[in-house]
Amino acid sequence: MTATTIAENVARIEERICRAAVRAGRARGAITLIGVSKTHGAGAIRQAYDAGVRHFGENRVQEWEEKRGEIAEIAREMSGGVATEFSGAVRHLIGHLQSNKAGRAGRIFDCVDAVDDFAVGERLNRAVGEKRRDGGGSAKLRVLIEVRVAREETKSGVAIDALAELAERVVSLEGLELAGLMCVPPFLEDAELVRPYFQLLREARDGLAKRLKRELPVLSMGMSHDFEVAIEEGATEVRVGTALFGARDERR
Repeated sequence: MTATTIAENVARIEERICRAAVRAGRARGAITLIGVSKTHGAGAIRQAYDAGVRHFGENRVQEWEEKRGEIAEIAREMSGGVATEFSGAVRHLIGHLQSNKAGRAGRIFDCVDAVDDFAVGERLNRAVGEKRRDGGGSAKLRVLIEVRVAREETKSGVAIDALAELAERVVSLEGLELAGLMCVPPFLEDAELVRPYFQLLREARDGLAKRLKRELPVLSMGMSHDFEVAIEEGATEVRVGTALFGARDERR
């Protein structure tokens, strides 16, 4: 896909976000666009960055590790030989995270948006501690808990009835900042049929915030075909891949 096409896609997505925000009586600035760059190379990510996208979502730890060298090289060219990353870019891990890869994820991602198990949280917390000891700063790692909002055995995420217990344990981890919830609802052609799942996540977030007596400002929900409905139901982050980058490159 050409740079012009990606820029045009970003403009179309922005228009859709703005219209949905107006319908919901919300400000455009309250919604973050995450460009889902899984299977897409560094060149496509650079084009999206040039078009104004600053948040990028990857599904697999290994894939992002492989891309980092390409990204660093492009960033150095952009900055005259200095930068190792695009300035202001934020990297989200949005795919299911196995506990044996959590340590690596905690070191290389800015946000981990799919925590669904306490063992994963513990390993992320340890990775943050190790990063701090290595001079990586004192900031906490932002995490979201992924919630399974439908009875699909193939979907990852914590069950609704186990959410509170997991959240209470995650907030006890000193190196992590629990910011909210994420979900991947069933794929349904009619986006209106997905609305109840978004409502369920919002209601779960609101109830959890009261229980924990703390703000949980982030609701990550909505993808290319249904993000307008998600925005109408309170999404603060939408994860858009195909509508931005085109079809996935399954060879990667």
